[in-house]
Amino acid sequence: MAPYVPEEFTPEERAVLRRYVTNLDLPVFALVNLPEVVKGALFARYSRSAKSLRRLFLDEFVGELDISGDTTIDATVGLRRAEHLYERVFLEYGDDSVAQLGGVHLACEQASNVLTKVLERGRLMSYLEQSTRYIAYDQRLPSGHYRYHRPAEILESALGARYVGDMDRMFDSYGSLLQRLVAWLGSRYPRQPGDSDFVHRQAVKAKALDAARGLLPAASLSNVGIYGDGQAYEQLLLRMAAHPLLEVRAYGAMMLTELRKVIPSFLQRVDLPERGGKWSAYLAATRQDTARAAERLWPAAVPRAAGGADPDAGVPVAAGPEVRLLDFDPEGEEKVLAAICFSHGDVSECEALARVRALSAEDRHALFAAYVGDRKNRRHRPGRAFERTGYRFELVTDYGAFRDLQRHRILTIEWQPLSTDLGYDLPELVVDAGEAPAFAEVIERSASLRDALAEAFPEQAQYAVALAFRLRYVMQMNAREAMHLIELRSGPQGHPVYRRVAQEMHRLVAHEAGHREIAAAMVHVDHTPVVLERLDAERRAETRRRARAAGEG
Repeated sequence: MAPYVPEEFTPEERAVLRRYVTNLDLPVFALVNLPEVVKGALFARYSRSAKSLRRLFLDEFVGELDISGDTTIDATVGLRRAEHLYERVFLEYGDDSVAQLGGVHLACEQASNVLTKVLERGRLMSYLEQSTRYIAYDQRLPSGHYRYHRPAEILESALGARYVGDMDRMFDSYGSLLQRLVAWLGSRYPRQPGDSDFVHRQAVKAKALDAARGLLPAASLSNVGIYGDGQAYEQLLLRMAAHPLLEVRAYGAMMLTELRKVIPSFLQRVDLPERGGKWSAYLAATRQDTARAAERLWPAAVPRAAGGADPDAGVPVAAGPEVRLLDFDPEGEEKVLAAICFSHGDVSECEALARVRALSAEDRHALFAAYVGDRKNRRHRPGRAFERTGYRFELVTDYGAFRDLQRHRILTIEWQPLSTDLGYDLPELVVDAGEAPAFAEVIERSASLRDALAEAFPEQAQYAVALAFRLRYVMQMNAREAMHLIELRSGPQGHPVYRRVAQEMHRLVAHEAGHREIAAAMVHVDHTPVVLERLDAERRAETRRRARAAGEG
């Protein structure tokens, strides 16, 4: 078990907490006996706070709630409800849909950035993750440690001391660079008239955090708030039980314990040897067998940084373009038009497609315009006819940008193992500030530690990889999801890397796929250059705070 750091609470705080969380000491716990809106607000605040969820609840939420009626509740002992109906339907009759009827808000804390990608893999769940764009990682935990995962299997090996030493130095360098970038940005972009000091400081800090986050290793700890139903949790736990990393398997076991305090009947199959046991074994076996088959058919690539490697041992690694459109349907727009007409007519879709092909360009444009309408904001999206065609993109971005894009769930995403083989991204801001040598020094340390771990700990070596290193992945989505992703991620407050990715996706849809009507419907894609990405957002937030304060006054 990883050395998770328990929090300290006063006896009075513990008395309050045990009414609403399923344990007081572990990094995984469920929220109970709270209004749904409070749980949602807690998770929303969670993603931009350095505090744990329990501490956040005590500091910022308890004072707003009437908790006097909950004094007899002790959620830490679990619920003792007799769920005979659910048990009979779910276990005896195997109706999986019953498990969609009960949901849980689960806090998952002190999880590495490798683990968080496993937690956020499922489509039918909701996630909010602590953001490296808003929270600095330069402070130590109460234990005196920096916030990174310490795998027991590495710490107990001959590489343990080096792992801790190199990680500590990476975090030292991150903290120093962050302070210098904040100072440099503050002088480079002075506060504008009308902006408060708070707004300016927040925008400058966000810009510095965006640039410095590439130095954080994938072992960096994060907090994730999850909401899902019993069926989604079952699928997640089965995948976690089959995972090669001990951190993931042990964390899944903790999650199962806490979830069973809230929705026990929905999770009875997970660790039954003949049910969930065989399921997880199947997942593990197919992963291992596929890896062996691929290795036999295609020799492993030769890393660029593998000095002295025999070039005949494999295919050299090439990063490729940042965004590549791998696949699309040349007739995609015609098929979307046919799908638009289908629900308004009385003919088959084949006949609708034939009629669409006979339309003039002017008539096609008019039909698209009617269906898309006047989109006042990006949340006004056309209907499911846009799901009739799609796009498959291959991306090579730094791991930090992948973390943001990976959370989009209404699509198919697959990624390769995290490594240092494809090089890393050096932010322009770091170069402009004269900090490129300091950045490169940390990158070299990360790559060296990863190489040292790779032979004995091939899976755990991912923990050493800095977020600036590039990762190759594919994203396949229909045109409706593409509209959502591209418009959202191109927004001026977004990180520069994924803004660039979204803008290039938009260009490829229009010019390479030739889907100009679909691209034109994405009217909220933002191609404008931005200096301080969070400045306008901070200004709007302050305006809302002032208006709320005036209303309360």
